[in-house]
Formats: sequence, C-alpha cells, structure tokens
Amino acid sequence: MEQHPAAAWLTEAAGAAQQQGAGNLLRVVLIVMILGCVLTAWFLLRGYKRKDD
Repeated sequence: MEQHPAAAWLTEAAGAAQQQGAGNLLRVVLIVMILGCVLTAWFLLRGYKRKDD
C-alpha cells in the first residue's frame, strides 16, 4: 500500500466526492422530503386527539 501525505489524501477524497455527482444531493432531498411529510402528518393528525368530555 502506497503512503500519501495528508494533503494528497484530502485531494483524492475531494475528487472522489465530485465524481459521484448528484447522489448525495438526491439523498439529502429525499430525506428532507420524508421528514417533512412525517412532520406534516403529525401536525395535521394531532388535532384528532381532542377529548370529547
């Protein structure tokens, strides 16, 4: 295994991240959408728990 200085390793890691494309962005967008749907459903459905005394 070849040894690299820290700066070279960081450069290679940044290059590998850029080659992936929109994969990370798409994951973030999907997670935010799912969390938004869950929070919206919770907010809307919590009103149905009223007690009818």
